[in-house]
Amino acid sequence: MAEPDILIGIDAGTSVIKAVAFDLRGRQIADASVLNHYRTAPDGSACQSLDQTWTDCAAALRKLGEKVESLASRTAAIAVTGQGDGTWLVGEGNRPVGDAWLWLDARAAPAVRRLAADAEADRVRFAATGTGLNTCQQGAQMAHMDATVPGLLDRAEVALHCKDWLYLNLTGVRATDPSEASFTFGNFRTRTYDDAVIDALGLTKRRGLLPEIIEGTQTTHPLTERAAEATGLRAGTPVCLGYVDMVMTALGAGVHTGDENAACSTVGSTGVHMRAVRAGAVHLNNERTGYVICLPVPDLVTQVQTNMAATLNIDWVLRVAADLMSETGHEHSYKDLVERIEGWMGRSPPGALLYHPYISEAGERGPFVNADARAGFIGLSAHHRFPDLLRGVVEGLGMAARDCYAAMGPIPAELRLTGGAARSASLRAVLSACVAAPVRVSAREEAGAAGCAMMAAVAIGVYPDMDSCIAEWVKPLLGPAEPPDPELAQIYERLFPAYVSARQALSPVWDSLAGHRASLGADAEEEQAQMTLDAASRTQKG
Repeated sequence: MAEPDILIGIDAGTSVIKAVAFDLRGRQIADASVLNHYRTAPDGSACQSLDQTWTDCAAALRKLGEKVESLASRTAAIAVTGQGDGTWLVGEGNRPVGDAWLWLDARAAPAVRRLAADAEADRVRFAATGTGLNTCQQGAQMAHMDATVPGLLDRAEVALHCKDWLYLNLTGVRATDPSEASFTFGNFRTRTYDDAVIDALGLTKRRGLLPEIIEGTQTTHPLTERAAEATGLRAGTPVCLGYVDMVMTALGAGVHTGDENAACSTVGSTGVHMRAVRAGAVHLNNERTGYVICLPVPDLVTQVQTNMAATLNIDWVLRVAADLMSETGHEHSYKDLVERIEGWMGRSPPGALLYHPYISEAGERGPFVNADARAGFIGLSAHHRFPDLLRGVVEGLGMAARDCYAAMGPIPAELRLTGGAARSASLRAVLSACVAAPVRVSAREEAGAAGCAMMAAVAIGVYPDMDSCIAEWVKPLLGPAEPPDPELAQIYERLFPAYVSARQALSPVWDSLAGHRASLGADAEEEQAQMTLDAASRTQKG
C-alpha cells in the first residue's frame, strides 16, 4: 500500500466550513465546503449551534472524500483552524451547554465598559496579553455571563473556541492552542495562562473552565473511531490543533518569510492587518487596542489590528448604485457592478474625498475601539459624482490600513495581500500608495487551511521546522512586488493626517447619533433593518 501523501486542512469560518486537501509539498489538490449557519437577534446576540457545526464539518470532509480518490488511506494528517474569539461552552459528556456565542455577539458590552473602568486591572491585562478588550473575546463574554447568566458557566466543564470544539469531536481531547489562550487569558511572551489576567477579568473562580494548551506543531492526537465513522476518514489518523484562523491565513499568505519588516493584510468582508515580530519587539500602543497573537514559530508573534468592515463598504456603495438603477428600470446584478469598478476608479482624481469606512453596525475596533463609530464622507461638493464616491470608499480602506499599521510601530517595508479584494488592481494600487510600500499577492487559494496544514506537516515530520515548510509552501506562491506610485503616495501622505484628525473629532458626533438611534426604539430599528435586507435582496438578483 502506498504511503499517505495528503494533508487535510479544515478552516471553519463564520460563513463557510472548508476542507482542503494538499500534497505534502503544499500543492492544493481539492477542496469542499459547507455553508455555516448562525443567527442574530435585536439584543445583540450572535449564536451558533455546536452540534450543527460539527455535523457541517463532518459533511465537508465527506464531500472532500468524494473528490479525492482513496482519501482516507492517503491522509497523513488532519489539521483544524476556525473563527476566533467567541465562547463555546461544553459540559458533562462533552455535550454543548447551549449555543456558542460568536465573535459577532455584542451582549458583553456592559462587561467591557465595567472592566475597562478599572484602569489598573486593564493595564495589567493589556501588558500581558497585548490585546485590547472588546465584546468579541471569550474573557469579556464569560465575565458578562458570570454577571448575568451564571448558570451557563455553572453547567459548563470547559470553555472552548470553534476550532477547539471541532478538535474535541475529532479526537475526544479538550484543548486549546497558544494563540487564543494567550491573547485572551495569558501572556504572549510565555504562551501560557496568566493568573493576573484571569483575575483582572474577574474570572478566578472560573479558572477551572480553561482547557489545556497544546502546541500543534509538536503534539497530535488520533482521530477517534466515532469521528472516523462520521467523516469517512481512517481512525488513528493524526489530528493537529491549529492556531486561530487569522494567523493561519496570514501564515499561509506570507506574513513571515524571513524578510525584514514585511506585513500581511487580508482584505475581505473585514480587514485584518498583521505584522510578524519577535515577542520582545512588540509595540504596545497607548490606546490599548489590537491583538498580539502567537505564530507557530518559537518567539514569533503577530501584532494585529482589525477593521470591522473592509469590502463591506464597497458592497454598500455598489448596492446604492444598483438600487438607483433598478428604480429607473435598469437592472444590474452585483457581479456586473463589480466588473465596472476599475473603470469608475479611473474616472475620478485621487484624494477627491475623505471616507471613514466604519460601515459595520458594530462600529470599529482597529486601531481604536468605538461601537458607535459610523462611516461617512468628508469634502462633498456639487461637482462630485458616483465615481468620486466609489474612489473615496476604496481610498478609505487604504487609509484605514495605514491607520492600523501606524498603531503597530514602523510602517511595513512590504505588504503581502490576500482576500478577494486583492484581485483588484486599483485596490492594490491604493493600498500600496497609502502604506507607501510595495505589495505582493499570494497565489494561495485557501490560505487559512494551508496555514494549519503546514502545522500538521511539521508535526508529523515532513519538515524539521516551520521555516523549512514556509520555504516550499509560501515563498514560491508570492507574486512579483508591485511598487507604489510615487505621486499617488505623496497625495495620500498629505491626506492621512486629515483622515486621522477627522475620525478623532467625530467621536462626540457618533455619540450623539447613537443617542438618537436609541431614542427611535427597537421597532424602528427592526423596520429599518428589514428595509435594508429587502433592498439588498433586490440588487443581488442574478
